[in-house]
Amino acid sequence: MSFLKEIQRRRTFGIISHPDAGKTTLTEKLLLFGGAIQEAGAVKNNKIKKGATSDFMEIERQRGISVSTSVLAFNYKEKKINILDTPGHKDFAEDTFRTLTAVDSVIVVIDVAKGVEEQTEKLVAVCRMRKIPIIVFINKLDREGKDAFDLMDEVEQKLGLTVTPLSFPIGMGYDFQGIYNLWEKNINLFSGDSRKNIEETIAFSDVQNPELEKIIGEKPADRLREELELIDEVYPKFNQQDYLDGKLQPVFFGSALNNFGVRELLDCFIQIAPSPRPKDSETRLVDPTEEKMTGFVFKIHANMDPKHRDRLAFIKIVSGTFERNKPYYHVRQKKNLKFSSPNAFFAEKKEIVDISYPGDIVGLHDTGNFKIGDTLTEGEIMSFKGIPSFSPEHFRYINNADPMKAKQLDKGVDQLMDEGVAQLFTLEMNNRKIIGTVGALQYEVIQYRLEHEYGAKCTYENFPVHKACWVKPDDAKNDEFKEFKRIKQKFLAKDKYGQLVFLADSDFTIQMTQNKYPSVKLFFTSEFE
Repeated sequence: MSFLKEIQRRRTFGIISHPDAGKTTLTEKLLLFGGAIQEAGAVKNNKIKKGATSDFMEIERQRGISVSTSVLAFNYKEKKINILDTPGHKDFAEDTFRTLTAVDSVIVVIDVAKGVEEQTEKLVAVCRMRKIPIIVFINKLDREGKDAFDLMDEVEQKLGLTVTPLSFPIGMGYDFQGIYNLWEKNINLFSGDSRKNIEETIAFSDVQNPELEKIIGEKPADRLREELELIDEVYPKFNQQDYLDGKLQPVFFGSALNNFGVRELLDCFIQIAPSPRPKDSETRLVDPTEEKMTGFVFKIHANMDPKHRDRLAFIKIVSGTFERNKPYYHVRQKKNLKFSSPNAFFAEKKEIVDISYPGDIVGLHDTGNFKIGDTLTEGEIMSFKGIPSFSPEHFRYINNADPMKAKQLDKGVDQLMDEGVAQLFTLEMNNRKIIGTVGALQYEVIQYRLEHEYGAKCTYENFPVHKACWVKPDDAKNDEFKEFKRIKQKFLAKDKYGQLVFLADSDFTIQMTQNKYPSVKLFFTSEFE
């Protein structure tokens, strides 16, 4: 198959939502259709200890939440699909923000009863900023929920989207009978028995056909006709270019747990979703069809296999082909590296691949060469934009609870920080280490992983800081900067890369500092070059 064909058959997308909207379940049902797994592990049911295929860290199985992004690939109808399943929990939002730099489109999952929730709003805002094409999947239709039209209004208002339904529910909750597929003009009836195979669909090109009453009953048939007329009048017609430009968002309805409405979503998705798109670097726009390989690291995961202390750097291929055993240039370290066993993924199962194409996600075994945002090329000096570290919102001192294991603790903290789980700050005054995170739950994850993966124990104590601000003086030699350093010395630290950080105890302090030292600039993300 030619290089161009390989690019055109790739679909790389992320699934995002508020926790518990059913994101992991949807991911799993998509894998089921792709023939990638034989049966789905019910994510909620603790009696079945299988757990979802995409949650492979022990702590995720205990809590029933996803805390790290996992990558899953499968083939469906001649398309190669790469899914990035992201954590929904807000404490792990940073991982999700980074993942959004590596996808070409997203599916947003919304719970029919809860509607649009705050985490969804934040993530969709990032997608809109980057003009990522969005498909909305309204989930859990077999439960009582909000009216379909009300939900679409809410999506438009709260998320600032322009929607058009491509499938529509017949009834809801207790009266839920199935889905009318506007994209393919057919009806899919719901039997309510999720153990059965996928229900048959009935082709139905004309809803005025009196057969409709026989299938779903008189009242529901009348209601469906009215609703379809209303859709026709109120919502814009689906236009693929508008969707690709991020101006129009198709909506699907279904129930991922009962495997319902998922096939409609997938069949339409592979037809309309974008193949790999060009990406901006600091010097130029890189097109996927270029011959030379470029790619960037958007995630690092230590110990995917606890038996072998391995670290994997996840690389999104932007252009060209990535070949096994071929040397590539590591732009930040200015050196060539060669990879003998690049991995492709299926949840925690990995296989070695000889060649990967734009849109693919490759896992490279890493001994500490990579950090998030690194770029690999065939010699060109460039780096891709838009992978920042955000200012943490929680800060704690980290203390060693077992003096015999100081080395293991340092190594563990070092590697977990490389993954971007949290950020490490070292106080200038006394070299004490402070861990900053976006959410409080990460402290538990760090403690758990330090103990189980590195054999080190730690304790925390509170450190009353409101925000970390990266410091950039206009002139490092001027008196104002020296004065700033002298007055604020108790609150100055270095981050992992040696950048100076001011740990401010309140918004008021930040305001006062900026007024008092105008030549000292403060930033809330580390990406301020």
